[in-house]
Amino acid sequence: MSLWMRRMLGLLMAAAALAGGSARAHEMSMAEMQVRETAPGEFIWQWTASEKRAAEEVLAPAWPEGCTAEGLNLHCGKSGLTGTLTMDGVGRQYSAALVKVFWIDGQTSVYTLTAGQPSVQLFGSAQDRRGMGEIARAYTLLGVEHILAGIDHLMFVIGLLFLVGFRRQLLWTITAFTAAHSLTLGMSALGWLQLRPPPVEATIALSIVLVACEALKPSKGRETLARRWPALVAFLFGLVHGLGFAGALREIGLPENHLLVALLTFNVGVEIGQLMTVGACWALWRVSRRWPWTGRLRTALLYLIGSAAAYWSWLRIAAIAG
Repeated sequence: MSLWMRRMLGLLMAAAALAGGSARAHEMSMAEMQVRETAPGEFIWQWTASEKRAAEEVLAPAWPEGCTAEGLNLHCGKSGLTGTLTMDGVGRQYSAALVKVFWIDGQTSVYTLTAGQPSVQLFGSAQDRRGMGEIARAYTLLGVEHILAGIDHLMFVIGLLFLVGFRRQLLWTITAFTAAHSLTLGMSALGWLQLRPPPVEATIALSIVLVACEALKPSKGRETLARRWPALVAFLFGLVHGLGFAGALREIGLPENHLLVALLTFNVGVEIGQLMTVGACWALWRVSRRWPWTGRLRTALLYLIGSAAAYWSWLRIAAIAG
């Protein structure tokens, strides 16, 4: 087997491995728990919503010291529900656990626990004013986790970097992609725009194939639409990627009382993750641009990205047909 064939075989095997990871990238969901104060220091708690395995099978709350659980009854005494609440198992079957506390005086507190933040501090109804802040922080982290775990979205952004390069035009291209996916993410999350997930996921994969192919073409070749107006192409495909983000957000769930805060901060988290990716790529480019084999590495990476995306496209189109 020639050296070229061995390299291509290696790239295709890596693409298949990436494809397996992509299938898990969007498997995000949220379990919801309600804790209701029935008398000073006395509570009843239960899991109220879960989309996969029953939440009680995979999640275990560790209540603050001073609180004793007897079945679904929680006795906290004079100190009330004060201290650290930890959710064991979060981040495995469930990306997050939403805990809503309904206090006897009519107030409501909301907490979101994730793998990155599996514990929260409870202060009791009279002092607790951090429900919105907790949601903002949690959904920002979920947005960052989603973009960094969503390898297909990252590969599209990296493909844009290869296509445009670190020039002024990149600013407009990334801005167009951000504006587009923010638009459709918001519209879909608010229920104004709904499309079936399989065609959306297939189009996302095809968008990566197109960008990789365009980036592989010689820069002095025929001026295609993607090379002449990369911001326009990024905007059009960004509309579809936004629907992909919205699908993940629907699986996670949005709190009814703070829907706009959760939506905004999730999108902020996506942008933070995207900027982290661009920053890391810029640092690698600065380090490697003088290496004599940089051009070959660039070509190999684009073939890897295109091969993986083509494989995903085939799987996702087959899923639509099936």
